[in-house]
Amino acid sequence: MELKTIDAALLQKMFIAGAKNLEIHKEYINELNVFPVPDGDTGTNMTMTIQSAVNEVNGLADVSMKPLCKAISSGSLRGARGNSGVILSQLLRGFTKAVQDQDAIDVPLMCVAFERAVETAYKAVMKPKEGTILTVARCTAEKAKEIAGEVDDLVVFGEIVLKEAEVSLERTPELLPVLKEAGVVDSGGTGLLDFLKGAYDAALGKEIDYDALKEEEAQKMAAPVFAYHVQMTLALNEDFPERKLNAFRGKLEEYGKVEDFTFRKQEGNISVSTDHPGSVLEEAVSYGVMYNVEVSNLKDVSAVNKAEDDGSAAEGDTKAQEEAVASDPSQWKEYGFVSVCAGEGLAAIFKELGTDEVITGGQTMNPSTEDILNAVQKVPARNIFVLPNNKNIILASEQAAALCEDKHLVVIPTANIPQGINALINFNEDIGVEENTAHMKDDLGAVKTGQVTYAVRDTTIEGTEIKDGQIMAIGDQGLLAVGDIKQDVVVTMIAKMAENDPEIISIYYGEETPEEEAKAIADEIEIRYPDCEIELHYGGQPVYYYIVSVE
Repeated sequence: MELKTIDAALLQKMFIAGAKNLEIHKEYINELNVFPVPDGDTGTNMTMTIQSAVNEVNGLADVSMKPLCKAISSGSLRGARGNSGVILSQLLRGFTKAVQDQDAIDVPLMCVAFERAVETAYKAVMKPKEGTILTVARCTAEKAKEIAGEVDDLVVFGEIVLKEAEVSLERTPELLPVLKEAGVVDSGGTGLLDFLKGAYDAALGKEIDYDALKEEEAQKMAAPVFAYHVQMTLALNEDFPERKLNAFRGKLEEYGKVEDFTFRKQEGNISVSTDHPGSVLEEAVSYGVMYNVEVSNLKDVSAVNKAEDDGSAAEGDTKAQEEAVASDPSQWKEYGFVSVCAGEGLAAIFKELGTDEVITGGQTMNPSTEDILNAVQKVPARNIFVLPNNKNIILASEQAAALCEDKHLVVIPTANIPQGINALINFNEDIGVEENTAHMKDDLGAVKTGQVTYAVRDTTIEGTEIKDGQIMAIGDQGLLAVGDIKQDVVVTMIAKMAENDPEIISIYYGEETPEEEAKAIADEIEIRYPDCEIELHYGGQPVYYYIVSVE
C-alpha cells in the first residue's frame, strides 16, 4: 500500500481510531504508576481529554480540514484532565495549527506538524521533564525531521516514526530513575504511543473492532469479584506475638482481598472480601476472640441512592438570584476562590475558609479545564484565585486561566490539600491581587505534607521494598514510611516531618478511617509533641486514610 496524502476525511478516521485505541488500553496505562498507590489515573485522564475532542468531531456537519482541526483543538483543550491530558491537548493544538489551512497532509507537512506539536507542548510546561510523554513526542518529531527528505510515502514514514516512538518509550526509565526503580515505562508516553498506533492502523485502512478489544482488555484488567465481605474486631490471644501479624495477614490473603488489617497492641480491625467467609472466620478465631462480626453478601447488596432534598421553591429562588448576580458584572465582588478537593469534610473546611465554589476532584478524579471554567463562571468576582490542591491539576488550571476571557484568573500552584488551606488562611482582602498572589505562593513551602494509603502491587522505591497491601506514607519529597500497621506508619511519618519543632500538626482522616482510630493517633501525637498544637479534622477523602500537614 502507498499513501501520499491524508485528507480531512481520513484524518478524522485516524483521530477517532487513535482515541479508541487509547481508550481500550487506559486501565493498563493507569497501572503504570511509579508509586504503587490506588490513584493511577493517567490513562483515564488522557482518554477523557481526547474523548471531549471526539465528541466535537462527531458533531461536525462539515468535515473539511479547518473545522476538523478546530474541533480537535478546542475539544481537547477544554476537556483536558491531568498533566498528561493537558500535554496531549497541547500536542494536538500544535499539530492542528500546522495543518488547518491545508487541504491535505503530505510527509513534509506532517514533519512540520510534529515539530509544531512538540514546541507547543514544551511551552505549556514550566519545567519540562525528560523521560515523560514529552520525550516520546520530541524523539518522534526528531526522527520525522531526519527522514523528511528520504521518503514521500506516509505508510513508510508512519512505520519509521512509530518504531522511534516505541524505542523512545522504552528509554524513558533510563532518563527518569524513579521509572527504572519501579520497573515501569512512562504512562503518558504509553498513552501517546497507543494513540499513534490506532491512528496509523486507520491510515492503513484496517477495520478493527475496538469494542471487542475493549471488552477483552477489560476482562484482563478486571479485579476479582468476591461474593462476601467479612468485617470484625479481633482481640489477639495473650500469647500471640505481634511479629507474627504478617503471617496472619498472609493467610487471610489466601482467601481473598484484605481491605483492612489495622492492629494496635493486641486488638485490631479486619476487613476481607472473599468467596470463603467460613475459612476467614475459622482462621481468625484461631488467633483470638472476635467481636462485632459482620458478614455481607456482596451480590445481594444494591446501591442506595441518597435522596436529595428538593428544597421546594425557596431553593429555586435563591439559585435564580445567585445566577443573576453571577451574570451581572456590576454586582461582582473584587475577589473569589475556586478550590478542588474530594471529601465532604474537606469541602466544608474550604467553604468555611472562604471558597466560593468547590470542585469535587483530586486523586483519581482530576477535573477538566472545562470543569474549572464552569466553576469560575459561577463566582461573582472580577479576580478569582484557583487552588488546584493537586500537582496533577495545576496545568489544567493554568489552561483554564489562559482560556478565560471575562474574569482575571490567578492559579496558586497548590500541590496538595494543606497547601490550599494555608493559601486561604494567608489571603488578605485588603491588599492587591499581585501582593496576595506573591504572599500565597511564598508560603506554600512552609507546609510539610504527608499522605497515607496502601500499596496495590509489589515494588521497590528509593531502596525500600514494598509489598502489595502494605501501608505507605508519601511526603513532599517521596516515600516516608512503609509498614503493616497503619498507626505505626502515621506516627513514623509525622516524626520525619516534625524534626524542627513544629507549631501545628493537622490531621485529616479519610472516609474509610474510623473516628476512634484517628482520635487515638491524635492523642499519641499530642503526647509526643506536648508543645505543639494538634488539630484533628474529618476530611472524608477517598484513597488516602490520612492527610497530614506540619507547620
